[in-house]
Amino acid sequence: MRILFDSKQLQFKDPFGTLIPDQTCTLHIHIPSTVQTTKVECVINHEHGALAQTVALTFKKKQGPYDIFSGNFCFEECGLFFYYFRITTKTGCFKLFKYGDETNMEAGDCWQVSCVPADFTTPDWAKGALIYQIFPDRFHKVGKCDLTGKLEPYTVHRSWHEEVDWRPTKEGLVLNNDFYGGNFKGITEKMDYIASLGVTIIYLNPISKSFSSHRYDTGDYKTPDPMLGTEAEFTAMCEAAHKRGIKVVLDGVYSHTGADSLYFDRNKTFGGKGAYNSKSSPYYNWYTFHNWPNTYNSWWGFDTLPTVNKMNPDFIEYIITGEDSVVAHWLKAGADGFRLDVVDELPDAFIDLLKKRIREIRPDALLIGEVWEDASNKHSYGVRRRYFVDGILDSAMNYPFRNAIINFIRGWDNGPGLKNTVMSIAENYPPQVFLCNMNLLGTHDTPRILTALVDIFEGSREEQSKRFLSRSQYVQAQERLVMASFLQYTLPGSPSLYYADEAGMEGHKDPFNRRTYPWGREDQELLSHFKRLGQLRKENEALRLGDIQFFKADDRKIGFTRTYGEQKLRIYLNRGGDLWEIAPGKILLGHNIHTLSREGITLDAKGFCVVEEK
Repeated sequence: MRILFDSKQLQFKDPFGTLIPDQTCTLHIHIPSTVQTTKVECVINHEHGALAQTVALTFKKKQGPYDIFSGNFCFEECGLFFYYFRITTKTGCFKLFKYGDETNMEAGDCWQVSCVPADFTTPDWAKGALIYQIFPDRFHKVGKCDLTGKLEPYTVHRSWHEEVDWRPTKEGLVLNNDFYGGNFKGITEKMDYIASLGVTIIYLNPISKSFSSHRYDTGDYKTPDPMLGTEAEFTAMCEAAHKRGIKVVLDGVYSHTGADSLYFDRNKTFGGKGAYNSKSSPYYNWYTFHNWPNTYNSWWGFDTLPTVNKMNPDFIEYIITGEDSVVAHWLKAGADGFRLDVVDELPDAFIDLLKKRIREIRPDALLIGEVWEDASNKHSYGVRRRYFVDGILDSAMNYPFRNAIINFIRGWDNGPGLKNTVMSIAENYPPQVFLCNMNLLGTHDTPRILTALVDIFEGSREEQSKRFLSRSQYVQAQERLVMASFLQYTLPGSPSLYYADEAGMEGHKDPFNRRTYPWGREDQELLSHFKRLGQLRKENEALRLGDIQFFKADDRKIGFTRTYGEQKLRIYLNRGGDLWEIAPGKILLGHNIHTLSREGITLDAKGFCVVEEK
């Protein structure tokens, strides 16, 4: 018999998940009577390993073959903590650790608990939102490109449907400087289409004046790229979105700039006043030179992306604190928040200042961080990050969910892995963040989800350019995407749809995941599916704001409830070949329902449904 303790269940830890200062947490541990326990302690350490407190658990009662010991604790200050149990018996003493959802003596992991600020709030409009990510150059074009002031060299594709440029130059450089002309007017023209998907947030990849088509090499933070349009056209786009209940979130790229920029100006494009040209430049101290001007710190060694000294007072004033700082400028122009690129390369102090500043300007502004792991315990560059225990991020890109969904749908996990990932994030993230999480299946940094679900390929760019799904592969990918997106839209958080995934776009990683939206060539079956999912979320608060409890996560089947107020929904997905008999109720959405009768519902293979309990 094992010692029983599962921090995800209220019978063992109450309350579930994170705490706030001075909030009492009660632990219950069930120890077999045969162990002959004389003393139980919970040892709680700070994140860096120093002892925070030792909690004595006392015998409460005997329940069947178990002795139940209970104890309380609270934290005075916010922080990240880890704990284990120390159990003394008549014959000795041992430590108890976490082993999956079970326990193990002497070896394993510690349990995690965070204490977050009591006044930590996230915008209500971001909770359970539906996000649409747009790579601006590749979504939609209206009118001719304005090339006035466009950073050179560049090429403009003759046709919207031409293949992206992937071949390197004769020097072996990949410039990413081919454009299709997608612009603000194009997004505005398609705003009704975006709204028809149920979207409530548009997240735009960078829009500032830049050399490349991805625009992560900022040339001028406060000026939109001329190919996208004017600032007035950006504002008009935001107004069109706001009229439809849609917010606009911009990409904030503050760890580095472009070498071809107002601030560095290696090519003297901006008049030769950048740090590369003069040590008396107002931007010189933004950068770290080892041998001025040619040797300097750059992002991952790319000399086209010189990194900035984020805590330099002049940089902070320019980006954050100034009257017309970068963040103030774009919020006043119509933006509603920011997604921080490579947020782990920004000091927490920088993020904290940015968060406070945007909330001064707009009390409900949103701040999302690009994090590829569990953001609650993220450790990078020798530092444990305090994204949640200091209340500085409202949301994170939820790659753990993506990985778990793909693993389940592809058959690499039969259910337990998905459940454990979902509940671990639910436990580790503050609930107000958990509901805002950016639940993605595809982004500009990943292969298209259709491709990822059937074809894992790590070949050369030339090989990837020629690699497309066969008809049978496409049918399989479509079936899998229908199931994967059903999970994405019914799990807690904010599903994020990468433009054209709903239209059947395929492609391997950059640049093949950044092809143009196939207007007029959409997969109408997939598109209808995504519209139904968007409508389902719009009509049911439980899907946007409800708690989650799993009742099935094995044998290729997933079942969980979403509960909010008086509404309770049961979510079922049957990936396997066996039929699944499920309880009756009002079906809000169903796919591959084999049999429907008064006695119940039968899900066929690859079937799923949402059932409302009456």
